[in-house]
Amino acid sequence: MSTADFQAGIARISDILCTLNLLAWDGRTMMPPGGVDARAEQVATLTMIARDLATGDALARAMDGAREKLAGAEPGDLRLRALDQAEREIAMLSAVPPEITAEMAALKTRAHSAWVEARADNDFAAFAPLLDRMMRMQRRVAEAIGGVIGAAHPYDAMVAQFEPGMTWDRLQALYAALKAGIAPLIRRAREAGEPRHDFMTRPFPIPAQRAFGLRMAERMGYDLSRGRLDDTVHPFEISFTRADVRITSRFRETWHPGGTFALWHEAGHGLYEQNVAPEFSRTIFATDLVNLYAVGGASFGMHEAQSRMWENRVGRSRRFWELHFGELRDAFPDQLADVTHEEYWRAVNRLRPDFIRVEADELTYDMHIILRSEIEAGLMAGELDVRDLPAAWAERMRDLLDLDVPDDARGVLQDVHWSHGYVGSFPTYTLGNVMSSQLFAAAKQSPGVAEGLDSGDYAPLAGYLRENVWRWGRASTPEETLRRATGGPLDPAPYLADLAAKVDALAA
Repeated sequence: MSTADFQAGIARISDILCTLNLLAWDGRTMMPPGGVDARAEQVATLTMIARDLATGDALARAMDGAREKLAGAEPGDLRLRALDQAEREIAMLSAVPPEITAEMAALKTRAHSAWVEARADNDFAAFAPLLDRMMRMQRRVAEAIGGVIGAAHPYDAMVAQFEPGMTWDRLQALYAALKAGIAPLIRRAREAGEPRHDFMTRPFPIPAQRAFGLRMAERMGYDLSRGRLDDTVHPFEISFTRADVRITSRFRETWHPGGTFALWHEAGHGLYEQNVAPEFSRTIFATDLVNLYAVGGASFGMHEAQSRMWENRVGRSRRFWELHFGELRDAFPDQLADVTHEEYWRAVNRLRPDFIRVEADELTYDMHIILRSEIEAGLMAGELDVRDLPAAWAERMRDLLDLDVPDDARGVLQDVHWSHGYVGSFPTYTLGNVMSSQLFAAAKQSPGVAEGLDSGDYAPLAGYLRENVWRWGRASTPEETLRRATGGPLDPAPYLADLAAKVDALAA
């Protein structure tokens, strides 16, 4: 056995997981409703093949043989790191009973279809039985993985699948700091009053929205020769190696910022995946064995740092609209004839506490994540039941955002994540917000980045991120990636400073 045998084994698993990603993309964009049951079985079959390969004797022997061959290698050798990472992830995967993995793989496809229908019908009761099955299985997953990692709280095991090293205790401390810092900013923004925004709900033809948004995404660096844009119910990005990285968005004619900024958000994810080092394709550094998912980023949080940076730090900046509003007005001359770039910038940054997370303003966005994290932690600890979710959701929305949830479609049914079994992934959005500001601040100190942002040349920023974040894929932990790029650990101070500066500018 040699390192080549280990690499070949991981490559086979990666190929299966990329195929699963392709089936997931099709199921969320193109598949007719009648295909749900057959697709669920296909997904379950491929998932179990991938699991059996990952936990089987052949890969174990290949790993043992590779370790013997690398006995004299330096401690920092990437081949040793690959083995360590595979061993750690296989231990977590093996701890979950195979019948749970199989059942959950099939359930995800059926649950997604049921969620789409229940959301459209505003009918939580129709989705609740499938969600209850999902949460029961997730509690078993939490117990199994928690035993491997020594979790102090059941939610630790769920978060660890998406953000290695993060715990519920650490999250609660971060959330407390953010609530303390953001609450006074929300009060100041409210006192400043609302900017003009009547033009935002004028009819903007969707084809022109798509064309403008995609043109800007290409300038940011998203490569359409290795990607494409499609419509979906809930925007997402998904990759089948760096050579094929697809994004989606959700457009509405009478609320064009929703689709445009979601497109740039997903393009940020796409940029990460398209720029992972080519040599990492079909290796453990682009393959997540815990979630049986083909992905190249260091963690979901580091992934969100890229998407939130391009969406908010770049796309919602004043300079961005000074540079590009003319193009937007050319695309929508009737809708924006009486609007200035300053009015537009203020409108897309205005405080607008809302029921929908993906359309929330920057100041209130993290409150949505805190709400979901608290609910998930309660579900995993057995303190909440699925039947309690609509009431618990409404209560937390009143506490955090002073909003009365009008219906389940704008409340507990709005997110796709639970139908996919992604319990523990929501905290990564806030972690991404925090890291995005740290990365952006560090990038602007690099030669050419600040000047590029000022002139509309985004290649220097993309180059900095490519060298310090993107190319490393999963070969670096989130903490290692952050330290390489910024020189320090996770720190909410730059993020709070960015939010404060935005409020200051809007109140001026």
